[in-house]
Amino acid sequence: MKCLREEIIMVKNNLLTRGAAEVIEKEHLEQALRGSPSTMLRARKLRVKFGIDPTAPDLHLGHTVLLRKLRQFQDAGHKAILIIGDFTAKIGDPSGRDKTRSPLSDKEIKNNFKTYLNQAGKVLDVKKAEIRHNSEWFGKNQELILELASKMSMERVLEREDFQKRIRAGQEVTMLEALYPILQGYDSVAVKSDVEIGGNDQKFNLLMGRRLQRKYGMKEQDIVTMPLLEGTDGVQKMSKSYGNYIGLAEKPETMFGKIMSIPDALMVKYAELLTDLPAEKFAARTAKDPRRAKLELAKTIVGMYHGKSAAKKAEEEFTRVVSRKETPTEVKSLKFKVKSLLLVDLLVQTKMAPSKSEARRLVKQGGVKINGEKQNNLDKNINLSVGILLQVGRHRYLRVQSRH
Repeated sequence: MKCLREEIIMVKNNLLTRGAAEVIEKEHLEQALRGSPSTMLRARKLRVKFGIDPTAPDLHLGHTVLLRKLRQFQDAGHKAILIIGDFTAKIGDPSGRDKTRSPLSDKEIKNNFKTYLNQAGKVLDVKKAEIRHNSEWFGKNQELILELASKMSMERVLEREDFQKRIRAGQEVTMLEALYPILQGYDSVAVKSDVEIGGNDQKFNLLMGRRLQRKYGMKEQDIVTMPLLEGTDGVQKMSKSYGNYIGLAEKPETMFGKIMSIPDALMVKYAELLTDLPAEKFAARTAKDPRRAKLELAKTIVGMYHGKSAAKKAEEEFTRVVSRKETPTEVKSLKFKVKSLLLVDLLVQTKMAPSKSEARRLVKQGGVKINGEKQNNLDKNINLSVGILLQVGRHRYLRVQSRH
C-alpha cells in the first residue's frame, strides 16, 4: 500500500509541476487532488476543461502541450472535458495578437474540425472524455450573449495588456474581440469546470471564467497555465500561420526533420512539454552531446504519434538525406500550367512558404536551393519546362515541372 500511495502522490505532484507555468489557487487545487490523508484514494473527481477553436484543419505539437496536461488529469482519474469552440472560432481568440483575425465562415469551421477528434485522440482518450461544442449554448441563444455582455464592464475587458498595446499602436479592437474572453469564460459556467487548462497568453480569458462562475453563484475553477511552445524558428509561438509548426498529421519523415531543425536551446523545453523523458537527465545528455540528444528527442516524439517502427525509418531517412546529403527516397511532385515563375511566387504557390514576405526571408537567409544550388536572387525567373528539385531548409523537398 505504501508504494501505491507514493505513486499516487508522484502522479498528483506531476500534474502541477511538470511543465506548468502557473497554478492559480494552487493550495486549493492541491487539497482537491490530495483529499484527506486518511482517504487519499477517494480524493474528489474533478471536471478539467480545455477548449480549442478550430481555426485551422490541423493540430500541431503546440496544441499537444495542453492536451497532454489534460491527459495527465484524465489518467489520474479526473473527467477530461474537451470543448470545440465552433462558435468562438467565428470571432477568433485575440490573445497575444497585434491585429484582428479574419472571420471564418461556418463551412470553414466545420471543415476544420472534421479531423480534430482523430488528431486529439493521439493524446487524449476521447472515448472517456466529455466532448462539447460551445455552439450548444451560444448557437441560437442571443439572450445569453446579451446577458453575458451586461455582466462585465468594458473597462474590465480593455484592461488586458494585448488590447492596450493595440490601442497605443493605433490598431482597432473590435467589439466581438472584446466579447471573446467573456464567451470563453462562460464555457466554464456551462460545463461546471473545476479546473481549466490554457496557455499562459490566455490568462485573462481563464480568469474571466472564474469571475463568471462567481457571478453565477458557482465555485470558482482553479487554473493551470502552460508555456507557449516556440516553433521551428525558435522565436514565435508555434502556428501554421507563421510557417513554423510541426503538425500531428504530417508524415513521420517530415515530423522528424522538423524536430531536428529546432534550435538546440529549445530541446529541453520540447522534452519537458512534449514527452515523458526525465527532464533533468535529458538536459544532462543535451549538454554532453546535443546532436545525439536531438535524435533521441525526434525519435521519441515521432514514435508517440506514428509508432516506433515509423520513427526508426524516419531516423534512417534523415541520416541518409542530411548526413550524406542525398535526395529523399520519396519526393512529392507538382505540375504547373505556366512555363516559369518568379522565385518568390514559386515558393508561395508551392506552399513551401506561407507568404511572400516569408519567402523573401527564406531566400535572404540562404534557405532555398534549386537542383542543389543556393538561390539568392529574389527576382530570378525559374524555368519549369525542364523540371526542378526545390529544397527549402534542410528537410523539405519538392519536384516542380511545367505541364507544357
